[in-house]
Amino acid sequence: MKRKSFADMQCPIARGLEHVGEWWSILIMRDALNGLTRFDEFQKSLGIAPNMLTRRLNALVDAGLLERRVYQQRPPRHEYILTERGRDFRSVVVSLLAWGNRHFAPEGKSVIVVDAETGLEAEPLLIDGVSGRPIDQSGFRYAAGPAASERVRRFYARKKDGGHPGDRAAE
Repeated sequence: MKRKSFADMQCPIARGLEHVGEWWSILIMRDALNGLTRFDEFQKSLGIAPNMLTRRLNALVDAGLLERRVYQQRPPRHEYILTERGRDFRSVVVSLLAWGNRHFAPEGKSVIVVDAETGLEAEPLLIDGVSGRPIDQSGFRYAAGPAASERVRRFYARKKDGGHPGDRAAE
């Protein structure tokens, strides 16, 4: 069964999911952000079938999150290096880690983010780069951006509490 494509939707969340919305892709990106680069390293870490790993790596290369480079000629072997776009995905992985620890780790945190210099546990927080304030539900909302279609502008003009065009409340 072919899944629906989000490529033509104006929602940046949907467009992002078009490239990394499958859980194996996010876990591959997690591992790449932790320094893994080779097929066998990803396979050992994830326990994923080789054909599925090949498909996911190819999709991440096609999406511009990873770059495939030859590291051995005979037999040909490739490594997968994070691109700038891939490195920018770090904040998504850190946010998922914090959210998972907060809501789905009844036994406690199995992975944390630490300050590289001090070793102290960091507390991931999404901050507005302009005001320096934490981005939370009460102080911020979604709004139509400069490239928004008329449909998106109408949606956000009437929905002052945020959300996105895919929300059931908008239908």
